[in-house]
Amino acid sequence: MASTQSLLAVESANACGTEPGFFCELLFDLTGNAQIAEIGEFLVRPAKVVLILLAGRIVNRIAQRLISQSVDRLIDVQREKFEKNQDVSSAEPEASPGRLAALRALAERRTERNEIALERNRQRAETLGAVLRSGAAIAVFSITIFMALAELDINLGPLIAGAGVVGVAIGFGAQSLVKDFLSGIFMLVESQYGVGDIIDVGDVAGVVEEVKLRTTKIRDINGTLWHVPNGQINRVANSSQEWARAVLDVEVSYDTDISHAMDVIKRVAVSVWEDALDHATVLEEPQIWGVQAFGDNSIAIRLALKAEPAEQWAVAREVRKRLKDAFDDEGIEIPFPQRTVWLHQANEPSSTTPSDPPDRKYDFTPVSPPEGEY
Repeated sequence: MASTQSLLAVESANACGTEPGFFCELLFDLTGNAQIAEIGEFLVRPAKVVLILLAGRIVNRIAQRLISQSVDRLIDVQREKFEKNQDVSSAEPEASPGRLAALRALAERRTERNEIALERNRQRAETLGAVLRSGAAIAVFSITIFMALAELDINLGPLIAGAGVVGVAIGFGAQSLVKDFLSGIFMLVESQYGVGDIIDVGDVAGVVEEVKLRTTKIRDINGTLWHVPNGQINRVANSSQEWARAVLDVEVSYDTDISHAMDVIKRVAVSVWEDALDHATVLEEPQIWGVQAFGDNSIAIRLALKAEPAEQWAVAREVRKRLKDAFDDEGIEIPFPQRTVWLHQANEPSSTTPSDPPDRKYDFTPVSPPEGEY
């Protein structure tokens, strides 16, 4: 019996080696045939490689689907945000017929802008999704290939060390580039701004003309096109999202009736609101916030108007124009710097000149200086 076990152990060692694998030993125990065990041990590694490649493909398919679903969800969120504020006429059911017509025109303009913005966001989200899908595929297949090579007993140490050295060198040399790309991805995901928005990024302010993963192109008020790396944008002030506000400090002189001036300012602001101009649309009834400050020459009354995004400047200009005409009609003085000057007239010089002083003679007797002085 002992001789039989020792014989089987020798045959198992000849078939599977001194450190037999699980499948080789299992096949030998089941069949007792060394050749079958050797063939099974030979086929195990290719089978593992095939399984690893198949698993990598499945993982890649799952990652691609998850990314696509996330992109679709992002597009749906943007669509819901645009549709939520699309109907502006229902907010004022008791408005006058002229106001309702203006609101309908405003709704049409907003619908057109929303469609353009939604299409822009869709294209941007799809571009981001393509980048993420490519990155996920590269990562999954790289790991899969390394695992398959390891199953074939290929020494990955030198390869991993070389890749590590190259990665460190690229990381130090291109860290700003990587920072720009990562910042661009987060900006696209969070939808901080888009083409056509008016933004202020600190050093530059203007209209966004193009958004890429690495840079953003901004056209300032002087027509200069700025290429700003996304990694250098620490903060973004967007004046074109959802709504904006025009805040005006209207100054009147100190002898003006403040209540009357507020009534005139409110009447002018309401007229701009009711007209719903194409280029200067006020969304809500204007508000007088009260006396803002006592200046050197005037009293400032603050007016606030909620406007369509990127139209707050046009609203402010239109209100200033109408305020000038209204103040002229009401006799309200727009102050300007004033200064009180006191004039002092000096006495005219006498026509007669004073007589020369009389000649004087002084009695001076020299004396010797004290001792030690010269």
